[in-house]
Amino acid sequence: MNYLSTRGDTTPRKFCDILLEGLAPDGGLYLPDHYPQADAATLARWRDVHAQQGYAALAFEILSLYIDDIPPADLKALCDKTYTPAVFGTREIVPLKKLHDASTSPARTDFYLEALSNGPTLAFKDMAMQLLGNLFEYELARRGEQLNILGATSGDTGSAAEYAMRGKRGIRVFMLSPHGRMSQFQQAQMFSLQDANIYNIAIEGVFDDCQDIVKAVSNDLAFKRQYRIGTVNSINWARLLAQVVYYFAGYFQATRSNDEQVDFTVPSGNFGNVCAGHVARMMGLPIGRLVVATNENDVLDEFFRTGVYRVRGSADTHETSSPSMDISKASNFERFVFDLLGRDGARCKALFHDALAGQGQFDLSGDAAFAAARDRYGFESGKSTHADRLATIRQVYEQHGVMIDTHTADGVKVAREHARAGVPMIVLETALPIKFAATIREALGRDPDRPARFDGIEDLPRRVQVMGADAQAVKTFVAQNCA
Repeated sequence: MNYLSTRGDTTPRKFCDILLEGLAPDGGLYLPDHYPQADAATLARWRDVHAQQGYAALAFEILSLYIDDIPPADLKALCDKTYTPAVFGTREIVPLKKLHDASTSPARTDFYLEALSNGPTLAFKDMAMQLLGNLFEYELARRGEQLNILGATSGDTGSAAEYAMRGKRGIRVFMLSPHGRMSQFQQAQMFSLQDANIYNIAIEGVFDDCQDIVKAVSNDLAFKRQYRIGTVNSINWARLLAQVVYYFAGYFQATRSNDEQVDFTVPSGNFGNVCAGHVARMMGLPIGRLVVATNENDVLDEFFRTGVYRVRGSADTHETSSPSMDISKASNFERFVFDLLGRDGARCKALFHDALAGQGQFDLSGDAAFAAARDRYGFESGKSTHADRLATIRQVYEQHGVMIDTHTADGVKVAREHARAGVPMIVLETALPIKFAATIREALGRDPDRPARFDGIEDLPRRVQVMGADAQAVKTFVAQNCA
């Protein structure tokens, strides 16, 4: 399997090369040169593998199709090391919780939550980040090299990356976050880490400022090569690939036969999580609809409704109670648009490099490709507000005794609007409620449950550097701490 750039560079690269590189040299994102197909026989075999051998074995089957430069025995060992009950708390790793069955649902739909938040930092990012940490350590040891990871987080990516990389040989992590814009729990998870290889940088701005700095540093090829800069954001293909697995696992749990379809609703800000669903669907997983749920920062919902992709400035990015989706530039969206345009790298570059830089938007509303977003690729969308969030959290708790976080509430609200009779609807859970305790108290009048290992985390000493939104200052900080 070789990989190419969404902006036209077709130089063949193997998985382990792009694992350590992040962005392509032309500024594009990497994708495989084709999507391996899971035919009926393969799906049947994978269903049996998942049922009999578990999630790690299913992960190995899927990852093997995309990774041919790690010996199979080593890749299997990495999957087995990553996806264990000791790390994720349950044998199923991503169990389904049924909220409605078809006999009681108003839409006559089986309605599920797929629990993705049982990992070390209580967020779905652990599902990919734990594997990424093990892949990085393996490949760096094999090459005798070191890697300096530069990342941006709106909340959960940062803690998941730091917990996956802390103490790993040959790795430093420099994580940017928007100063004061994460929940208290999210800040405490990251800033309380005292590991020598972890560096937290709070940027005076919004998440998009952090993401822009990461891209600016990554596009400085001389600096990137001198300091061995890599990335753990979802622009890294390895992270997105790991997320593909739980779409298959959710499907197998919700269905009895591979002749059935399911729909997925995915809370999404940066488009990475739902893009993994797009990849699974392209491989042949019987997904009918992929429903994108946004909060008040509705850049993605606007595109799927109108065909216009319009980024917002810092002043127009709302600070919401689902802060991990407070994003106005969905960096992973480029991968989907590349497929939408028939993998035309030159046109993709013209949209994401030229048009966005010049006009801050592009318009595909009159393009035949836009109709394919729904008709061929199955995308729909919706948005949720703070009032919707509170009402949904309250309804799910009162009706089902299940407490959900704010982002999952956005997903449930939008999923209810798009449920189809007879087609199971799976909502991807994004985090445990404790990460957003203030909104849970507002909705339910009580505190969410807190895992014992996080008692008193907000009171621990913090290690964080506050900086302005200045890429050069960040490069200087990285250079000084790599000296």
